[in-house]
Order: sequence, then structure tokens, then C-alpha cells
Amino acid sequence: MSDVLRNLSHFFSRLTKDLTPTQILFIGFLFTELLGSILLWLPVSSINNKSVDLIDAFFTATSALCVTGLTVKNTLAQWSLFGKIIIMILIEIGGLGFMTIITLFFIFAGKKITLKERLVIQETLNQLNCKGIVVLVKQIFYFAIAIQGIGALILALKFKLYDNSIGFLKSLFMGVFHSISAFCNAGFDIVGQDSFCPYVNDITINFTVMALII
Repeated sequence: MSDVLRNLSHFFSRLTKDLTPTQILFIGFLFTELLGSILLWLPVSSINNKSVDLIDAFFTATSALCVTGLTVKNTLAQWSLFGKIIIMILIEIGGLGFMTIITLFFIFAGKKITLKERLVIQETLNQLNCKGIVVLVKQIFYFAIAIQGIGALILALKFKLYDNSIGFLKSLFMGVFHSISAFCNAGFDIVGQDSFCPYVNDITINFTVMALII
């Protein structure tokens, strides 16, 4: 796995060596958006194993990556497990930032973060200088994972208590999906047509989701 990450990091560096930080961010965002659209367009992404219209896949990918929460398809009813995972990944990338995710790949691959890459990260995170920028990315990642993990566990247990017929893995996936969605302010849910209305009187779910959003 480390060799794969290392090769990907080298490929990314060669691909972007003549680009400015702003161009890297724009192209990276556009590539992620198009890749997400294609993956959601595949039949495997839909529950009925039939491709949605390409414009619907593009809209959903854009909404997830830009964490807006607008949908043209019911997330629970339309998308398969694979499709939901793609949406969840796009939300995480949109919430944490494209370059933050790329930097994490570089770190895990053991690649040295160049000055140019630090400038791109600085641009992404709206920092005044590059000093300590890699440490900041690590802190963001660990903080996000910790908070999302706690939120996911609480929500998973509550979903399981509400419907004991669903398996633990399904309730855990629901917890992870909604924890990421709330933390990144994405607004996507896989509860159903009424969204979180069934839990309107549940203090734990309400405060957990609100805390994640904040």
C-alpha cells in the first residue's frame, strides 16, 4: 500500500510541477468532481443497478463535494452501498479540503512535502505563511477523525436502539455517514423521505448532530 501511495504522490508531483497553487486547486477540484460524477453514474452506484442520468450524477457529486445538501435523488432510495460510500467520500473531501486529503496521502507515503505543495496547502487553509502547515494538516485530520468517530458511535447506537431489526454494521454505517455529513455541514442523510423528522424528540441525536455541525 505504501508503494502505491508513493507512486501516486510522485505522479501528482510530476503532473502539477508547472502549475500555480490556484491552478492545482482548481484542476484538482474539477477532477474530483468529474470522477465522482462518473462513479455515481455507474450502474453499481444505484440500488436498481441502472445508471441515473449523467446530469443527476453530476449534480449529486457537485452537491456532495461542495457540501450544499441539495439533491435531485433521494439518497436512501436511489443509491446503493457503493454509491453512498462515494457520496460520503466526496463530502469528506469537500469538508476537509482537496489538498488536505492529498497531503495526508503524501504523509502516509513518506513523501517529503515540497515548498510548492506547502504553498498550495497554505492557499487551501487560508493561512498567512507556510510555517507549521504540515503539522496543522495532521492536527486537522486527527481532530476530524476523533470528533467524527465519537459522533458516529453515538448515532450508531441510537439508530440501533430505534430499530433493533437492522444489523450492527448497518447502524454503524448510518452513524458514520451522518457523522461525516453533519461535521462537514453537507446536509445529506440516508434516513428516508422525512430525513431526521422521526427523531425530532430525541435529545441525544439532536444535540449530537448539532455538536458535529458546529
